[in-house]
Amino acid sequence: MSSSPARLVREFHRSFGLDARSTPAEVSPELAAHRGELLAEEAAEAAEVAVGGPLDRLAHELADVVYVAYGTALVHGIDLDEVIAEVHRANMSKLGPDGRAVRRADGKVMKGEHYRPPDVSAVLRRQGWTPGGA
Repeated sequence: MSSSPARLVREFHRSFGLDARSTPAEVSPELAAHRGELLAEEAAEAAEVAVGGPLDRLAHELADVVYVAYGTALVHGIDLDEVIAEVHRANMSKLGPDGRAVRRADGKVMKGEHYRPPDVSAVLRRQGWTPGGA
């Protein structure tokens, strides 16, 4: 059995009769608001235990964030794996030619002169999205 988050969440949505689109599309404002509330709830729960733990609860809450994020993508018909791959490509372009990253004092990796932002619109268009719903 594959443990791909996309596959597992699709199985959940199908089993429970939840929305699952195969082509990127806008959803009703009500559904969008509901998904936003679910994401905010899960992110808040993860943030609550991020510092104080315990680690097993943090792992659970992080998994819930990912699960709901994949579900939200599925509701919108977004292949989130492809979007993540494009964001990863962009993030890796933060490395300079010397293979080093520029970091802020707190350790955050900064965008260098070789950074190329993600083209998420292109990814969605490849998935069948038409901007503006046309």
